[in-house]
Amino acid sequence: MRTRLGVGVIIAILVATLNVAHAQPTNASHYSHSELRKMIQEAHTDQQYKELASYFRSRQEGYEQQAQAEKLEWIHRSQNVTSVAAKYPRSADSSKTRYEYLTYEAGQMSQQAEHYERLAGNGQ
Repeated sequence: MRTRLGVGVIIAILVATLNVAHAQPTNASHYSHSELRKMIQEAHTDQQYKELASYFRSRQEGYEQQAQAEKLEWIHRSQNVTSVAAKYPRSADSSKTRYEYLTYEAGQMSQQAEHYERLAGNGQ
């Protein structure tokens, strides 16, 4: 029983990770973690701050789109409560968790974008 639960948790994490990685917006510039860190460290001009703000806004929009899709899935799965689906964790629970995660990440990206927009606006 415990191994099934462990395998289920691992599969759910992998699926969530793949969904997030796969659904990134295609029109945004993609930077690796090290490239992004270097950009942040080297940013000193308004243009560099605007570029960072734009990047984080596009990431925010991508997370918001994913969250809306997951919310619809959550609603759909919540209506499908049968004896098999009523067991914990229900499929609706995993959709709710993914929705909450994506909403949180969208908020984080929004905060980052606002930070760089303020820096670009101040000219610092």
